[in-house]
Amino acid sequence: MHNVETSGHNVRWSALVEQLEGRLDGLARAFTTRVREIPEYGESQVTVQEITETARETFRRLIRGLKGGDPTSQDGLLDFASDLGSKRARAGIPPESLTSAVRLDFSILWAELLEIAKPEDAMLLASRVDQVWKVVDEFATRTHTSYLTERVRMAQEESSIQREFIARLFNQSTPSLETSAQVASALGLNPDSRFALVAASGEPGAQLRSAVTHAGTARPRLFLHESGGNTYVFWPLPSVRTRGAASNNTLPAALSTVPCGYVSDVLGLRALPAAARTAETLAALLRPRDAGPLSADAAWARLARQNLQDAGLDLAAELEEALAECKGGERDRLLETVRNYLTTGNVTLTSEQLFCHRNTILNRLNRFQELTGIDLAVPVQAARLVVAWA
Repeated sequence: MHNVETSGHNVRWSALVEQLEGRLDGLARAFTTRVREIPEYGESQVTVQEITETARETFRRLIRGLKGGDPTSQDGLLDFASDLGSKRARAGIPPESLTSAVRLDFSILWAELLEIAKPEDAMLLASRVDQVWKVVDEFATRTHTSYLTERVRMAQEESSIQREFIARLFNQSTPSLETSAQVASALGLNPDSRFALVAASGEPGAQLRSAVTHAGTARPRLFLHESGGNTYVFWPLPSVRTRGAASNNTLPAALSTVPCGYVSDVLGLRALPAAARTAETLAALLRPRDAGPLSADAAWARLARQNLQDAGLDLAAELEEALAECKGGERDRLLETVRNYLTTGNVTLTSEQLFCHRNTILNRLNRFQELTGIDLAVPVQAARLVVAWA
């Protein structure tokens, strides 16, 4: 096979590369014109002057790389690529836009080579296309690697800063307006918005952390705080909410099956620490059969019972003592009737559900009142049973 890599070809190649060096300004202008057509570049904080100067330096180093064919040893080309990738990451250029911009290097450089070459250079160019591509590809690869590394570092730094501000918020019982404003600015939130919050520990807490990790930047954005073995997650609610809508409608899908304490509506960032304490209390009331978040609306009776027990009052024990004189199956019949009546609040519906005559239901309710002193027709007294049996 005929070898085109003769000394004459090497001399001619060097001459072409020398001509490229004399056209750096034109190469930079061509790159700037085309890269400004990429929307994210046209609207970015990277100025036209910076783009042009960077392009000129990029082509200068690429052309030097073409002389030796080894980017790692030519004029700091790869170090320059690393610095460029970091700069574009800090400038907020999206990755796909950076890819489009870097791809321009080869097309512009090759088009310039074709323009200065003569017809008899066709075989030479065909033999050198791999070399040109290798130099540009090495540059592009290093640029992208540095870009991604910087993006990861920036994300970690941002996350760390946000965690610090969130901790500052939750470490105060009642955060000041200044703290609230600072945290809101750091998180990109409105300090007066409404929020929802959940809390859990142990395995459910790990599930909350996993949900936040997998949610990423999806909406609504989830914010994480961990303290004292508890995991807290909060998120902003839509600015417009449907009146009377179920609170569970505000729950992100990733949290809907995690057993945790749930506060569905918190007014402002300053109220989040108090809401966290409420959610922590609700989480302590969870039972094995609970398969999702527990709100105050659903757990108010459990919460009341727990508070009464903490105060030394046990309504359930008092009821058991009052019903102790029941004989045979009377106790069970009374309890069944009362529980059904508490659910419906209607004697007729209760009689239908239990397949009893309406008078039978009334007699049982009267008997229950006789034994316990609780008149179910009086809401305040009926509430004692709801709490006792929570």
